[in-house]
Amino acid sequence: MWKLYAVLSAVFASLTAIFCKMGVKGVNSNLATGIRTIVILLLIWGIVFATHSADQIKNLTYKNYLFLIISGIATGLSWLFYFKAIQIGDLSKIAPIDKLSLVLTMILSFIVFKETITLPLVLGAGLIVGGVVVLLCFT
Repeated sequence: MWKLYAVLSAVFASLTAIFCKMGVKGVNSNLATGIRTIVILLLIWGIVFATHSADQIKNLTYKNYLFLIISGIATGLSWLFYFKAIQIGDLSKIAPIDKLSLVLTMILSFIVFKETITLPLVLGAGLIVGGVVVLLCFT
């Protein structure tokens, strides 16, 4: 089931990029990010309450809160930089560079979570990096 969720994530991330590029035209990128964040906030909390997940908030630990807050800060900064980049540059070049986050995530997952390094993972990461290098050097 996780594969289906991963594919759906990729589909919606792609649509996000397309709609973001359309939405930031002629708008301050920080304002656009703020509006998008409000929509996400309302959507997610609506889902939390509709699924009765809010009841579980009492089970969160200090560590849960700490890392969720840090993750939220990282997400916010990522969105701010991404919106600014797509506002002034070509989405078809920015999106692949943004996906270097995949390689960084893989490296960090090996270090932090001691996940297994496999040849397919290394080859896939190498292809991603190679593609970004081609984009940076030849466009």
